[in-house]
Amino acid sequence: METIHLAECEAQVRSMATALRNLGLEPGARIAISGRNTAHWFLADLAIAMAGYVSVGLYPKQAPEAVKYILTHSEAKAIFIGPMPDVGEFMGALPQGIITIAFPYPDVPACTYNWDDLVRANEPFAGYQAPDPKQLISLIYTSGTTGNPKGVMINGENLMFATQGLLKVMPAQGQERFFSYLPLAHAFERGAVEMASIYLGAEVWFLENLDKLAEQLKEVAPTRFYGVPLVYNRIQSGVLKKMPQEKLDRLLKIPLLSSYVKKKIKKGIGLHNARYLFVGAAPMPVPLMQWFQKIGITVLQGYGMTENNIYATANLPHANRLGSVGRALPGADMRIYEPDDKGEGEIQFKHPGVTPGYYKDPEKTAELFTADGWLRTGDKGRIDQDGYLFITGRVKDIFKTLKGKYVAPAPIEGALSRNTDIDQLCLVGAGLKQPVMIVTLSQAGLAKPREEVEQGLVADMEAVNATLEPHEQIAKILIVKDAWTIDNGIMTPTMKVKRNEVEKRYMPLLQRHDGDYKTKVIWE
Repeated sequence: METIHLAECEAQVRSMATALRNLGLEPGARIAISGRNTAHWFLADLAIAMAGYVSVGLYPKQAPEAVKYILTHSEAKAIFIGPMPDVGEFMGALPQGIITIAFPYPDVPACTYNWDDLVRANEPFAGYQAPDPKQLISLIYTSGTTGNPKGVMINGENLMFATQGLLKVMPAQGQERFFSYLPLAHAFERGAVEMASIYLGAEVWFLENLDKLAEQLKEVAPTRFYGVPLVYNRIQSGVLKKMPQEKLDRLLKIPLLSSYVKKKIKKGIGLHNARYLFVGAAPMPVPLMQWFQKIGITVLQGYGMTENNIYATANLPHANRLGSVGRALPGADMRIYEPDDKGEGEIQFKHPGVTPGYYKDPEKTAELFTADGWLRTGDKGRIDQDGYLFITGRVKDIFKTLKGKYVAPAPIEGALSRNTDIDQLCLVGAGLKQPVMIVTLSQAGLAKPREEVEQGLVADMEAVNATLEPHEQIAKILIVKDAWTIDNGIMTPTMKVKRNEVEKRYMPLLQRHDGDYKTKVIWE
């Protein structure tokens, strides 16, 4: 394990900024970064900004077509390459003539230049001046569930406003320690971990391998932890594998043991030091949040998108309402546009963290904003009397069944996800008479007899259906064999399920069973 201290980080950043200037690129040239999360990802990002260039992040598991598209569309002149899986495939997707710079890690292929050589050969950059806040500093390409990625423009003002706002509501409490494992190509990890750690002078530990997440989380024991619902779901599965729910419930009821058990579980997970635990990217089921609360862990749900620099709403330790995504963050103006009789409408924002628009795409930029300058999120929601935002779906994510009636899948998925035998789920119904829930099983579900899994799923499905209109009710549950991953194209790099890909993959099977209302559970 290598440790790099702040003074050394600064020296390397300054020397790399000089090296980049010496490549002879025009001011504002785009320079890409890819590879798993490492200290050098941070350093490259800072060096690019110091030298007056624009950083472009790429996911280490990005599809070759997306790599080609992003580098061509952004007109990237150079790219930093870090350790990553399938590196040969990635290198094969690079446009001809792009300058490559290798980070100093094993398994990084030969490149035009090597990080350590450039740092040694160049004097530290001394002529840095703070840029105009409106100057473009980064392009963050949305992973998107359909179509080509869009390059969200982020300027200095966007970045500073969002970072400073987050630290107002989550101030430092002593020495802070971060664990960086979510993709750095995404706006959230860049702001909440990279930028915040620099402001706070915090330690940052980097995940070496996704398969070692549980093991290394315990080793790091961060003071702040951020995850997507799937990560928390798997933490829960890990706990229940060692201590079944019935035993856990029994022990938590014994006053003398309850406190000891909670402490032991928190330490076993690696969350005993965590002062802030956040979940985002997708809704986290309320029953899962309640389960964590039972063991003494409060998970706070927040909301944001690349286009508003992930600065929108958050629940906080002193203001947490389960099921909501919290209240608007300081300085973030929020409104519900044209609410219906339930108070639901499109969620819109206006604040200095909002992007100026999409790179080289005036048409999509125009669609992104209302006539009076508010950012259209595409998400549907309502705000309660205390200012807490509840997301009720996507404006365009609804589908129509063959009965001609519209169904909003998000609330139904959220309701069924209370079942701990489910790992991932997706409601589909376009081209069907009645909606069907497609699920993959958690480790707990895979370990149970089929009959027991089916009984639990049917009971929960019937409970959910009792709250729905007839046309919204789940006709059946399809249990599929393969997990949904970034590798097989079912999930985006930010771990969101691609509904269109799920539909494409399983529709032939669903159509064969459409109209069969007797069978409640199908196994692929």
